[in-house]
Amino acid sequence: MMDAKQVRTLEPVHAGEDEEEVAPIRWPYWLVVFLRVMAGLSLLKGLYHWAVVCGMDAPGHTGFDSYTVPYQIATAFFAVIDLVAAVGLWLAAPWGAVIWLTSIISMIAVELLFPQVYGGSIVVAVFEFILLGMYLFLAIMAARSQSS
Repeated sequence: MMDAKQVRTLEPVHAGEDEEEVAPIRWPYWLVVFLRVMAGLSLLKGLYHWAVVCGMDAPGHTGFDSYTVPYQIATAFFAVIDLVAAVGLWLAAPWGAVIWLTSIISMIAVELLFPQVYGGSIVVAVFEFILLGMYLFLAIMAARSQSS
């Protein structure tokens, strides 16, 4: 006969209790990290364009005036828009991503549609497309995680 101390009680069964709980991916965090990295890259890109405007690496002794007019226009455009995008991206402001998207889509258009301006580098266009895809993926995943 069993004694009262020997009687074992069964604990209730809980579904999924034995499974190791996996921390969910924090998509909004990774989106902000991506935006900050893109802010740094935009800052470097904008400073590079300003260096060109200031005459560094100019083909002639007249500096920035030595370049063709389309090159000058595109360089001045990217010198301004990349730095504005960098500030907005670093702050994770909604307008920062819009300005940055405008910048990368413009760079893709200049590289692919106007190769006489910067030389039509497919590598730059593909890199910009990859960054665009990464941004869209992270933004969609962050939005989904916020809604659930």
